[in-house]
Amino acid sequence: MDKLETLKEIMAARRSRYPKDYTGTHISEGELSEILASTENIPNHKKTRPWRFRVFKDEEKMQLARELADLYKKNAGPEQFLEKKYQAMITKPEQSAAIITIVVNFSGLVPEWEEVAATAMAVQNMYLTCTAMDLGCYWSSPKLTEQLGDFLNLEDNQRCIGLFYIGQVN
Repeated sequence: MDKLETLKEIMAARRSRYPKDYTGTHISEGELSEILASTENIPNHKKTRPWRFRVFKDEEKMQLARELADLYKKNAGPEQFLEKKYQAMITKPEQSAAIITIVVNFSGLVPEWEEVAATAMAVQNMYLTCTAMDLGCYWSSPKLTEQLGDFLNLEDNQRCIGLFYIGQVN
C-alpha cells in the first residue's frame, strides 16, 4: 500500500471513541511519547509552537477528575446540578488510560485564531496517531476547562481549550 492510500485509510478510520468504550488498560510510555511526538511538525506561523500538552495518568488523572467535578459542583446552581453528570466527571477519567490537557499559549506575535488553529492541527495529529495505534481517543471541551488555569498553573497568556482522553478499546 502506498503512503497516500495508508493516509486515506487512517483518516477514514478516525473516530471519536469515548471512555465508556475503553478497557481501563494502561498504555505504555512509548505509546504516549509517540502520540505527543506526532505534534512536533505542525505548521505554525512565526514558529510560535503555541500548543502546550500535559499528560495526566494514574493519581494525577484522578486529581484532574476531582478538580473538574468540584468546579462543576461549585458552579452549577441547585436547579442545574445533576449527580449523574458529577459522577461522570470522575468515571470518564477512571476509564481512560490518560488525559492530555490542551492549552494554547498566545504569543502576541500572530492573531490568536492562528495559534488556536495550529493547536487544533496538533490535536488532529494525535487523533490520527491514536487511530493508527488502534487506541480510542476524543477531544472534550467542557466549559469548565476555562476554569482550570489555577489548577494547571497557566500563565495569563495561556488558555485551556480542552481535554484529550485516550484509552485501549474493546
